[in-house]
Amino acid sequence: MSPTDHVKQYLQDLQQRIVASLEALDGKPFLHDSWERPEGGGGISRIIENGNVFERGGVGFSHVRGSNLPPSAAANRPELAGREWEAMGVSLVLHPHNPYAPTAHMNVRFFIASADGQEPIWWFGGGMDMTPYYGFEEDARHFHQACRDAVQPFGDDLYPRYKQWCDDYFYLKHRKEPRGIGGIFFDDLNSPDFEQCFALQRSVGDAFVEAYLPIVARRKESAYGERERDFQTYRRGRYVEFNLVFDRGTLFGLQSGGRTESILMSMPPVVTWHYNWQPEAGSAEARLYTDFLIHRDWL
Repeated sequence: MSPTDHVKQYLQDLQQRIVASLEALDGKPFLHDSWERPEGGGGISRIIENGNVFERGGVGFSHVRGSNLPPSAAANRPELAGREWEAMGVSLVLHPHNPYAPTAHMNVRFFIASADGQEPIWWFGGGMDMTPYYGFEEDARHFHQACRDAVQPFGDDLYPRYKQWCDDYFYLKHRKEPRGIGGIFFDDLNSPDFEQCFALQRSVGDAFVEAYLPIVARRKESAYGERERDFQTYRRGRYVEFNLVFDRGTLFGLQSGGRTESILMSMPPVVTWHYNWQPEAGSAEARLYTDFLIHRDWL
Protein backbone atom coordinates (compact mmCIF):
# COMPACT_ATOMS: atom_id res chain seq x y z
CA MET A 1 0.00 0.00 0.00
CA SER A 2 1.38 3.41 -0.99
CA PRO A 3 1.73 6.27 1.53
CA THR A 4 -1.18 8.02 -0.20
CA ASP A 5 -3.34 4.92 0.24
CA HIS A 6 -2.49 4.86 3.95
CA VAL A 7 -3.65 8.47 4.31
CA LYS A 8 -6.88 7.73 2.45
CA GLN A 9 -7.56 4.66 4.60
CA TYR A 10 -7.03 6.69 7.78
CA LEU A 11 -9.32 9.51 6.63
CA GLN A 12 -12.15 7.16 5.70
CA ASP A 13 -11.87 5.43 9.08
CA LEU A 14 -11.78 8.80 10.87
CA GLN A 15 -15.01 9.86 9.18
CA GLN A 16 -16.73 6.66 10.29
CA ARG A 17 -15.51 6.95 13.88
CA ILE A 18 -16.54 10.59 14.25
CA VAL A 19 -19.99 9.97 12.77
CA ALA A 20 -20.53 7.02 15.13
CA SER A 21 -19.69 9.22 18.13
CA LEU A 22 -22.01 11.99 16.94
CA GLU A 23 -24.86 9.56 16.30
CA ALA A 24 -24.46 8.17 19.83
CA LEU A 25 -24.80 11.69 21.27
CA ASP A 26 -27.65 12.83 19.01
CA GLY A 27 -29.67 9.60 18.80
CA LYS A 28 -30.48 10.17 15.13
CA PRO A 29 -28.54 8.60 12.23
CA PHE A 30 -26.58 10.61 9.71
CA LEU A 31 -27.58 10.36 6.06
CA HIS A 32 -25.01 8.77 3.71
CA ASP A 33 -24.47 10.46 0.33
CA SER A 34 -21.76 9.18 -2.04
CA TRP A 35 -20.80 11.34 -5.01
CA GLU A 36 -18.43 11.44 -7.97
CA ARG A 37 -16.74 14.37 -9.65
CA PRO A 38 -16.58 14.49 -13.49
CA GLU A 39 -13.01 15.86 -13.39
CA GLY A 40 -11.86 12.96 -11.20
CA GLY A 41 -12.48 11.54 -7.77
CA GLY A 42 -15.41 11.86 -5.41
CA GLY A 43 -16.37 11.46 -1.81
CA ILE A 44 -18.87 10.60 0.89
CA SER A 45 -20.95 13.21 2.67
CA ARG A 46 -22.51 12.28 6.01
CA ILE A 47 -25.26 14.73 6.98
CA ILE A 48 -27.66 15.29 9.86
CA GLU A 49 -30.46 17.86 9.78
CA ASN A 50 -32.99 18.55 12.54
CA GLY A 51 -31.47 15.99 14.85
CA ASN A 52 -32.13 15.86 18.57
CA VAL A 53 -28.94 17.80 19.36
CA PHE A 54 -27.61 19.06 16.03
CA GLU A 55 -29.72 21.38 13.91
CA ARG A 56 -27.31 20.66 11.10
CA GLY A 57 -24.03 18.86 10.82
CA GLY A 58 -21.84 17.49 8.08
CA VAL A 59 -18.84 15.18 8.15
CA GLY A 60 -17.41 14.87 4.67
CA PHE A 61 -14.67 12.76 3.14
CA SER A 62 -13.36 13.74 -0.29
CA HIS A 63 -10.63 12.51 -2.61
CA VAL A 64 -10.43 14.61 -5.76
CA ARG A 65 -7.81 14.95 -8.47
CA GLY A 66 -7.08 16.98 -11.55
CA SER A 67 -4.45 18.48 -13.84
CA ASN A 68 -5.06 22.22 -13.53
CA LEU A 69 -4.97 23.81 -10.11
CA PRO A 70 -7.64 26.38 -9.25
CA PRO A 71 -6.52 30.02 -8.74
CA SER A 72 -6.82 29.78 -4.95
CA ALA A 73 -4.01 27.17 -4.92
CA ALA A 74 -1.94 28.04 -8.00
CA ALA A 75 -1.37 31.66 -6.98
CA ASN A 76 0.46 30.61 -3.80
CA ARG A 77 2.40 27.69 -5.29
CA PRO A 78 3.71 28.46 -8.81
CA GLU A 79 5.96 25.37 -8.66
CA LEU A 80 2.82 23.23 -8.96
CA ALA A 81 2.00 24.47 -12.47
CA GLY A 82 1.50 21.65 -14.93
CA ARG A 83 1.44 18.88 -12.33
CA GLU A 84 -1.22 16.28 -11.74
CA TRP A 85 -2.66 16.76 -8.28
CA GLU A 86 -4.69 14.89 -5.65
CA ALA A 87 -6.37 16.33 -2.59
CA MET A 88 -8.08 14.31 0.12
CA GLY A 89 -9.44 15.10 3.54
CA VAL A 90 -12.12 14.95 6.18
CA SER A 91 -13.94 18.17 6.95
CA LEU A 92 -16.75 18.72 9.42
CA VAL A 93 -18.92 21.49 10.81
CA LEU A 94 -21.53 20.99 13.52
CA HIS A 95 -24.29 23.46 14.41
CA PRO A 96 -26.23 22.47 17.55
CA HIS A 97 -29.81 23.57 18.17
CA ASN A 98 -29.04 24.99 21.61
CA PRO A 99 -27.50 28.51 21.57
CA TYR A 100 -25.43 27.61 24.63
CA ALA A 101 -23.73 24.79 22.71
CA PRO A 102 -21.01 26.07 20.37
CA THR A 103 -20.49 25.43 16.69
CA ALA A 104 -17.32 23.52 15.87
CA HIS A 105 -15.21 22.92 12.79
CA MET A 106 -12.43 20.43 12.12
CA ASN A 107 -10.56 19.32 9.05
CA VAL A 108 -7.50 17.27 8.21
CA ARG A 109 -6.25 17.08 4.64
CA PHE A 110 -3.45 15.89 2.39
CA PHE A 111 -2.30 17.28 -0.96
CA ILE A 112 0.16 15.79 -3.44
CA ALA A 113 1.21 16.96 -6.91
CA SER A 114 3.21 14.76 -9.29
CA ALA A 115 5.09 15.10 -12.56
CA ASP A 116 7.10 12.58 -14.57
CA GLY A 117 10.76 12.49 -13.62
CA GLN A 118 10.31 14.80 -10.62
CA GLU A 119 9.87 14.30 -6.90
CA PRO A 120 6.26 14.70 -5.79
CA ILE A 121 5.33 17.83 -3.85
CA TRP A 122 3.14 17.06 -0.85
CA TRP A 123 1.91 18.54 2.39
CA PHE A 124 -0.59 18.04 5.21
CA GLY A 125 -2.87 20.62 6.75
CA GLY A 126 -5.74 20.88 9.17
CA GLY A 127 -6.91 21.94 12.58
CA MET A 128 -10.02 22.64 14.60
CA ASP A 129 -11.72 25.69 16.05
CA MET A 130 -14.79 26.42 18.15
CA THR A 131 -17.36 29.19 17.79
CA PRO A 132 -19.50 29.80 20.89
CA TYR A 133 -22.52 32.06 20.99
CA TYR A 134 -22.45 32.29 24.78
CA GLY A 135 -19.04 31.97 26.34
CA PHE A 136 -18.04 29.57 29.13
CA GLU A 137 -14.44 29.64 30.30
CA GLU A 138 -14.43 25.97 31.28
CA ASP A 139 -15.50 25.05 27.74
CA ALA A 140 -12.79 27.20 26.17
CA ARG A 141 -10.13 25.74 28.46
CA HIS A 142 -11.27 22.17 27.78
CA PHE A 143 -11.18 22.69 24.01
CA HIS A 144 -7.76 24.33 24.01
CA GLN A 145 -6.32 21.74 26.38
CA ALA A 146 -7.37 19.01 23.96
CA CYS A 147 -5.77 20.94 21.09
CA ARG A 148 -2.54 21.34 23.04
CA ASP A 149 -2.48 17.67 24.02
CA ALA A 150 -2.88 16.65 20.37
CA VAL A 151 0.27 18.42 19.18
CA GLN A 152 2.42 18.42 22.34
CA PRO A 153 4.18 15.10 21.52
CA PHE A 154 5.55 16.68 18.34
CA GLY A 155 7.16 19.73 19.95
CA ASP A 156 6.61 22.22 22.76
CA ASP A 157 6.46 25.08 20.27
CA LEU A 158 3.62 23.71 18.15
CA TYR A 159 0.57 24.57 20.27
CA PRO A 160 1.42 28.29 20.68
CA ARG A 161 2.42 28.50 17.02
CA TYR A 162 -0.65 26.67 15.71
CA LYS A 163 -2.93 28.58 18.09
CA GLN A 164 -1.62 31.89 16.75
CA TRP A 165 -2.00 30.60 13.19
CA CYS A 166 -5.62 29.72 13.98
CA ASP A 167 -6.28 33.13 15.57
CA ASP A 168 -4.83 34.86 12.52
CA TYR A 169 -6.62 32.65 9.97
CA PHE A 170 -10.14 32.57 11.44
CA TYR A 171 -10.34 36.35 11.59
CA LEU A 172 -12.95 38.44 9.80
CA LYS A 173 -10.91 41.37 8.54
CA HIS A 174 -13.95 43.38 7.47
CA ARG A 175 -15.45 43.00 10.97
CA LYS A 176 -12.14 43.29 12.83
CA GLU A 177 -13.11 40.35 15.03
CA PRO A 178 -12.29 36.66 15.40
CA ARG A 179 -14.79 34.05 14.27
CA GLY A 180 -14.70 32.36 17.66
CA ILE A 181 -12.27 31.31 20.38
CA GLY A 182 -9.91 29.60 17.94
CA GLY A 183 -8.07 26.35 18.46
CA ILE A 184 -5.20 25.14 16.26
CA PHE A 185 -4.51 25.42 12.55
CA PHE A 186 -1.60 24.35 10.36
CA ASP A 187 -0.92 24.09 6.63
CA ASP A 188 1.86 23.23 4.17
CA LEU A 189 3.32 20.72 6.66
CA ASN A 190 6.01 18.61 4.96
CA SER A 191 8.90 18.33 7.43
CA PRO A 192 10.72 16.67 9.04
CA ASP A 193 9.39 13.72 6.99
CA PHE A 194 6.20 12.05 5.78
CA GLU A 195 5.76 9.73 8.78
CA GLN A 196 6.05 12.51 11.37
CA CYS A 197 3.70 14.78 9.45
CA PHE A 198 1.16 11.99 9.00
CA ALA A 199 1.39 11.11 12.70
CA LEU A 200 0.67 14.72 13.67
CA GLN A 201 -2.32 14.84 11.34
CA ARG A 202 -3.69 11.64 12.89
CA SER A 203 -3.23 13.02 16.39
CA VAL A 204 -5.23 16.15 15.50
CA GLY A 205 -8.00 14.20 13.78
CA ASP A 206 -8.27 11.69 16.61
CA ALA A 207 -8.48 14.48 19.23
CA PHE A 208 -11.66 16.13 17.94
CA VAL A 209 -14.30 13.94 19.58
CA GLU A 210 -12.87 14.40 23.08
CA ALA A 211 -12.26 18.11 22.47
CA TYR A 212 -15.84 18.93 21.47
CA LEU A 213 -18.44 16.33 22.41
CA PRO A 214 -18.18 16.72 26.22
CA ILE A 215 -18.93 20.44 25.77
CA VAL A 216 -22.05 19.76 23.71
CA ALA A 217 -23.17 17.09 26.18
CA ARG A 218 -22.85 19.67 28.98
CA ARG A 219 -24.83 22.41 27.17
CA LYS A 220 -27.41 20.64 25.01
CA GLU A 221 -30.20 20.70 27.63
CA SER A 222 -29.67 24.32 28.78
CA ALA A 223 -32.88 26.32 28.88
CA TYR A 224 -33.09 29.16 26.35
CA GLY A 225 -35.62 31.50 24.82
CA GLU A 226 -36.22 33.71 21.82
CA ARG A 227 -33.48 36.18 22.81
CA GLU A 228 -30.78 33.52 22.87
CA ARG A 229 -32.00 31.97 19.64
CA ASP A 230 -31.98 35.33 17.88
CA PHE A 231 -28.42 36.03 19.02
CA GLN A 232 -27.32 32.58 17.87
CA THR A 233 -28.72 33.07 14.37
CA TYR A 234 -27.21 36.57 14.21
CA ARG A 235 -23.75 35.30 15.16
CA ARG A 236 -24.07 32.45 12.67
CA GLY A 237 -23.97 35.16 10.01
CA ARG A 238 -20.30 35.68 10.84
CA TYR A 239 -19.72 32.01 10.07
CA VAL A 240 -21.28 32.40 6.64
CA GLU A 241 -19.29 35.55 5.93
CA PHE A 242 -15.99 33.86 6.76
CA ASN A 243 -16.68 30.72 4.76
CA LEU A 244 -17.70 32.59 1.62
CA VAL A 245 -15.09 35.35 1.72
CA PHE A 246 -11.94 33.92 3.29
CA ASP A 247 -11.97 30.14 3.72
CA ARG A 248 -9.32 28.49 1.53
CA GLY A 249 -11.07 25.12 1.56
CA THR A 250 -14.37 26.56 0.36
CA LEU A 251 -12.67 28.58 -2.38
CA PHE A 252 -10.55 25.61 -3.49
CA GLY A 253 -13.59 23.34 -3.63
CA LEU A 254 -15.72 25.73 -5.65
CA GLN A 255 -12.92 26.79 -8.01
CA SER A 256 -11.79 23.20 -8.64
CA GLY A 257 -15.24 22.09 -9.74
CA GLY A 258 -16.09 20.35 -6.49
CA ARG A 259 -19.56 19.26 -5.51
CA THR A 260 -21.34 22.39 -4.33
CA GLU A 261 -23.75 20.63 -1.96
CA SER A 262 -20.86 18.96 -0.14
CA ILE A 263 -18.75 22.13 -0.01
CA LEU A 264 -21.60 24.25 1.39
CA MET A 265 -22.90 21.64 3.84
CA SER A 266 -20.96 23.59 6.46
CA MET A 267 -23.44 26.46 6.29
CA PRO A 268 -25.81 26.92 9.23
CA PRO A 269 -29.46 26.23 8.36
CA VAL A 270 -30.97 29.38 9.90
CA VAL A 271 -29.13 32.71 9.88
CA THR A 272 -30.12 36.35 10.45
CA TRP A 273 -28.45 39.70 9.84
CA HIS A 274 -29.45 42.84 11.74
CA TYR A 275 -28.40 46.27 10.59
CA ASN A 276 -25.84 47.93 12.88
CA TRP A 277 -26.85 45.79 15.86
CA GLN A 278 -25.04 46.24 19.19
CA PRO A 279 -25.39 44.10 22.34
CA GLU A 280 -26.79 45.60 25.50
CA ALA A 281 -24.00 46.75 27.82
CA GLY A 282 -23.26 44.25 30.57
CA SER A 283 -25.30 41.48 28.94
CA ALA A 284 -24.24 37.90 28.29
CA GLU A 285 -24.21 38.77 24.61
CA ALA A 286 -21.83 41.68 25.23
CA ARG A 287 -19.57 39.41 27.28
CA LEU A 288 -19.00 37.23 24.24
CA TYR A 289 -17.30 40.19 22.57
CA THR A 290 -15.39 41.53 25.58
CA ASP A 291 -14.25 38.25 27.17
CA PHE A 292 -14.17 35.62 24.42
CA LEU A 293 -13.72 37.17 20.97
CA ILE A 294 -10.27 38.41 21.94
CA HIS A 295 -6.72 37.12 21.69
CA ARG A 296 -6.32 35.16 24.92
CA ASP A 297 -4.20 32.41 26.42
CA TRP A 298 -6.91 29.95 27.47
CA LEU A 299 -4.51 27.66 29.28
